[in-house]
Amino acid sequence: MRAIEPGRCGECWDACPRLSAGEPFDFACAGCGDCCRQRRDLVLSGFDLYRIARRLRLSPRIVAAAFCKSYIAPESCLPALRLTPDPKTGNCRFFEGSACAIHAARPLACALYPLGQSIDTETAAVEYYVQTPLCGARTGEARTLRDYLNDAAVTERAGIDARWAVVCTRLSQRLQAAGGQENPHFTAAARRIERALYYEYSLGDEFYPQFCQNIEILQPLLDRML
Repeated sequence: MRAIEPGRCGECWDACPRLSAGEPFDFACAGCGDCCRQRRDLVLSGFDLYRIARRLRLSPRIVAAAFCKSYIAPESCLPALRLTPDPKTGNCRFFEGSACAIHAARPLACALYPLGQSIDTETAAVEYYVQTPLCGARTGEARTLRDYLNDAAVTERAGIDARWAVVCTRLSQRLQAAGGQENPHFTAAARRIERALYYEYSLGDEFYPQFCQNIEILQPLLDRML
């Protein structure tokens, strides 16, 4: 089973060209800001939310309440968070002037752009897709996709993103096997999952150990709920 990167709501990458790590990819952002304008499809992972919260020095729950919409994703039955646009401009909330105000903590989908990502939840293998036509500029240099991912700091977080995809897939399967939203305990289970995935994190500690601990605590609770 493959999990699509969390940044896009329902976008299909099947028709987009796939790239391997060693293939040429000399894309460079031209700073036009078009990928930040009129965005209503940016879905955050728990790691994305944690990074933004750490950058803003606010708790994940406060950041989610201020900048996100919480909902149940219909296909997965999992709680999800979508970054809501600025009500006046329709642009990303963090797009200020012509730059990203949280660039160092930008979500995975933003760091990947103009790429999409899918993760095999059985093997944790990652595939990358490229949107065409490309925006931005060509550097003319002999750069590869690996170079681009390293420069965008995608590689250094890849293990966490893969683990996130695997855990979310297993939680989704568990919810659906229990009857999904028809299960009388679904609402309580979904709220508990949401807390474990997104909110119960201390910004003074690293994300991944807390994520693993949250999931370890969650499992027996779900055994009793579902």
